[in-house]
Amino acid sequence: MRRTTFKILGIGFVLIGLIGAVLPLLPTTIFFILAAGCFARSSPELEARILDHPRFGPMVRSWRDHGVIPPKAKMMAVGGMVIGYVGFYVGSQPRLVWALGVAAVFAACAGFVLSRPSHPTA
Repeated sequence: MRRTTFKILGIGFVLIGLIGAVLPLLPTTIFFILAAGCFARSSPELEARILDHPRFGPMVRSWRDHGVIPPKAKMMAVGGMVIGYVGFYVGSQPRLVWALGVAAVFAACAGFVLSRPSHPTA
C-alpha cells in the first residue's frame, strides 16, 4: 500500500512538472525532485529515469547531492514569484494586511531560494 501511494504521488508530481515545463509561472524542477523522492521509496526504475533525464536529471541530482540551485533557476524562480505577486496584487486588490502577508510569504520563499548554494562545494 505504501509503495503504491508513493508511486501514485510520484506520477502526479511528474505530470505537474510536465505542465510546469509548458506554463511559465508553474515551477518544474521542484516537482521532479518530489517525484524522484517518491520513486526512491516505490520504483527505483522510475527514479533512475528522472535522474538520467537529460534536461531535468542534472538539476535533481544537484539538489539531492549538494542542495544546489543553479543561478539561472534562482533567477527564474524569484522572477516567477515577483510576477505571481504582481498578478495577485493587481487581480485581487487585497487589503494591506493580506498584501503584506502574501508579500512576506513570497519574500521568505525567495530568501530560501537565494540562500541555497549556486554551485557544489568541493
